[in-house]
Amino acid sequence: MNTPRLLILFRFILVPIILGLAYIYKEDARPIILILMYLGLLSDIFDGIIARQQNISTTTLRRMDSQVDMLFWLSIGIASWMIHPQLISANATGIWIIITLEMISYATSLLKFKRENCTHAFLSKLWGISLLVAFTALIGFNHTGIPFIVMLFMGVLSNLDVILITLILPQWTHDVPSSYHAYLIRKGIDFKRNVYLNG
Repeated sequence: MNTPRLLILFRFILVPIILGLAYIYKEDARPIILILMYLGLLSDIFDGIIARQQNISTTTLRRMDSQVDMLFWLSIGIASWMIHPQLISANATGIWIIITLEMISYATSLLKFKRENCTHAFLSKLWGISLLVAFTALIGFNHTGIPFIVMLFMGVLSNLDVILITLILPQWTHDVPSSYHAYLIRKGIDFKRNVYLNG
């Protein structure tokens, strides 16, 4: 049984469920959506851990994980808009900046490598944490404020880093922690091996 694939599938199945709950039940669905959001996050954490433990962290699996992550958080964002359209509208400029950068990031990778990006970069992970905090505040407590500002700021930094990674890399690869690591790859330095050798 391929547990990581099942966890990714679980997160993919959550997408229409979250959207359906938000569309039908609006604010009444808030507690369930929050629970599903945290379950989705846990599935994202453990699919990678288990894949590495079982030595099955393949390129295909990492690409699946990356694309499902994007759909999952997009569904949370759309659900938030369905439940609190006024709060989303109040932050529309920042949200559109993030969406535009996401599209540029995706298009840059497709144009250069004919594949979507799959960096799983460090800043992207931090953005994921900020998304969790921001959507917890938004969905759970009808609040945007500082958590939402931090999330938007991290989203800009994360996407700029991914765009830089794509532009710097000489060929497509996955799991590149930062644009600096992309530079190391371009210089022919195997940073993963160096990290292993140096502890």
